[in-house]
Amino acid sequence: MIQFIKKAAVLGSGVMGSGIAAHLANIGIPTLLLDIVPRELTKEEAAKGLTLADRAVRNRISTQNIQKLLKQKPAPLTSKNNLALLEAGNLEDDLVKLVDVDWVIEVVVENLNVKKLVFEKVDQYRKPGSIVSSNTSGISVEAMVEGRSDDFKKHFLGTHFFNPPRYLKLLEVIPTKYTSSEVVSFIKTYGEDVLGKGVVEAKDTPNFIANRIGTYGLLVTLREMLKAGLSVGEVDSITGPLIGRPKSATFRTLDVVGLDTFYHVAGNVYEQVDGKEKEVFEVPAFLKTMVEKGWLGSKSGQGFFFKKGKEIFELDPNTLEYGPRKKLTTAAIELSKQEKGTANKMKALVYASDKAGQFLWSTFTASLVYSAELLGVIADDIVAIDRAMKWGFGWELGPFETWDAIGLEKSVQRMKEEGMEVPAWVTEMLEKGHQSFYLEENGEQFYYHNGQYRLVETNPKVIDLKKIKQQKGVIKKNSGASLIDIGDGVAILEFHSPNNAIGLDIVQMLNYAVDEVEKNYKGLVIGNQGKNFCVGANLAMMLMEVQDDNIDELDLIVRHLHSALLKVKYSSKPVVAAPFGMTLGGGAEVCLPATHIQASSETYMGLVEVGVGLLPGGGGNKELYMKHLENLPNGVSFDLQNVANKVFETIAMAKVSTSAEEARENNFLRSSDGISNNPDHLIYDAKQAVLSLHEKGYKPRARKKVPVVGETGYATLLLGAEAMRLSGYISEHDLKIAKKLAYALAGGRVPFGTEVDEQYLLDLEREAFLSLIAEPKSQQRMQHMLIKGKPLRN
Repeated sequence: MIQFIKKAAVLGSGVMGSGIAAHLANIGIPTLLLDIVPRELTKEEAAKGLTLADRAVRNRISTQNIQKLLKQKPAPLTSKNNLALLEAGNLEDDLVKLVDVDWVIEVVVENLNVKKLVFEKVDQYRKPGSIVSSNTSGISVEAMVEGRSDDFKKHFLGTHFFNPPRYLKLLEVIPTKYTSSEVVSFIKTYGEDVLGKGVVEAKDTPNFIANRIGTYGLLVTLREMLKAGLSVGEVDSITGPLIGRPKSATFRTLDVVGLDTFYHVAGNVYEQVDGKEKEVFEVPAFLKTMVEKGWLGSKSGQGFFFKKGKEIFELDPNTLEYGPRKKLTTAAIELSKQEKGTANKMKALVYASDKAGQFLWSTFTASLVYSAELLGVIADDIVAIDRAMKWGFGWELGPFETWDAIGLEKSVQRMKEEGMEVPAWVTEMLEKGHQSFYLEENGEQFYYHNGQYRLVETNPKVIDLKKIKQQKGVIKKNSGASLIDIGDGVAILEFHSPNNAIGLDIVQMLNYAVDEVEKNYKGLVIGNQGKNFCVGANLAMMLMEVQDDNIDELDLIVRHLHSALLKVKYSSKPVVAAPFGMTLGGGAEVCLPATHIQASSETYMGLVEVGVGLLPGGGGNKELYMKHLENLPNGVSFDLQNVANKVFETIAMAKVSTSAEEARENNFLRSSDGISNNPDHLIYDAKQAVLSLHEKGYKPRARKKVPVVGETGYATLLLGAEAMRLSGYISEHDLKIAKKLAYALAGGRVPFGTEVDEQYLLDLEREAFLSLIAEPKSQQRMQHMLIKGKPLRN
């Protein structure tokens, strides 16, 4: 039995296969990507004198698909450097290489006979004990292993990734009756801990869990739309964030997925079920016509929506003509927007008697009943079904959580009054006096299963701050942040201001947290479980202060922030920052001075203040410059001007990393900083980093002088900016910002190579920041960002 994966192979290099291979490369696994051998030469190959026997030709398909990874959006690779871990090959010459592979993932065409032929060959070449899996989205996994060796059967299962593999959390694991329990356990643990996935065990049934329920729900929505006489745009306006679903709602989702893919997935279930279920999975005639016409959605340029210039048109399913996109507006919709939380919004909408309420009642109840009917068929418990829909389709609440949200007893009563058949187990549950699928007691969650409530099991690496606060309370809190004891002598400073934006309240808690940890704890984590780590400073507060001529107040706030972040940097106890998602401006500045950064793989970090007419005011210029210097090898001579140039370019162009790996390449992270592939394990990993530093006998940093490029370096930094202004690429105000940034970075008017104190650089930065925020054009940029959410170029 394989103990860990040292090398993998993916068979099939299309969008899904190459995406899975890219995800494996992102976590450092060398991966062989194989595809079929071309049967004819391209014109370019013929012109080069190549033949069908040449390896370049025989590997062409996988080679091209590896290169396509660099152009795809969203990017499958967390770093372009990961491309080096992918090796192209073909299914005729390179199967012999499977002898060195620990995990073979099949992603060829969705045809059972083709898959069986591939597995017959794999069985000949794989090493005993290696794991083999299929990424099928709906073909019977058990049927694939007929005729295979006992060792193959024991190590074979389905591993259904969702597209795109880097970003979508769900991994459905589908064992067969032959699969060893050790293999199932290994893949589930590996999928969660290493691949960073949310793993759900599914049964070997058509389309497994998420696609079975998701496709049903989409088809019910289509049917109810036609019945209610609503338009495509109207349906999308009420089936997105309003009910806790993704912004792409229903029809935009279908366009992104591809109507041909959806047609195939629906057809797969249609062929294998009967009765009323079969009727629902029969795709409407107009959708068949769309597929025949090649109107497949985003990949073909038109589907349910068609974009012309900046205007988006919607399809009329009755005429197959495009018209202006519509939006549904009703009293219930407006009232629901006033409610707090998705559960309350759903409840307000689903019982409304207007068009929106009637439509959502019909679509919701059909999907809820269907999910309950499939319990035990597609999965063993309601938790697996709810998680699959949340992780695979981006639902905020799974089907059973949704049912609880709208009121189980009330909804079932209405369903029965309307003649709906409610699954017997749900009726029996209510008769026993159980009025919800989930219960919460003492911060623990329980789910209903076979007549009793069971504890919802979670990986011990999942630290839930909300649960800890319910069970243990907080050490101290204010409006912006809380200090929480997360056990084992570690505390966490959790931001919870709007958007986690940094204001004086967070600065005060930073000071308190470091003081408290130095006295009573082993170390501190700075992290939270909001939507993003931190989007920066409180822009609205800063704009209000400057417009009220409170420059002195702003000056004091900046000084306090500098002092707090220096306290973080030179704390006698280790401080670990745990960024994720948007970590911009002040968010990055909080992380940079930390002892260690433990970043989520999907961390988008950058100093973006120039976009609002400012430069970083919380020490970011100085810290990023020092981090560049720290990352240079000891004893190797370097060009100080090149370092200053690179930092200047990063800040002046407001570069934001597209991953934690790229943040490391941009020197926001050191080589010793950590990256967590599973975002749910981020706080745990950060806590372990604190404990590790403590156990190694952590010694606080010693303050050092900083060499700067001075007056001559300042002039060099400005050359490029002046050239861009003269070429019309930047405005006069952009040049003014660049001059201020260059002056602060260069260390002012001192000789090249002068070593200065950190506080000196912070003072230069503060003066530049305050002078820029007083500029009318910078204030215009700030106001534009607050109102429009995008930069203004003035």
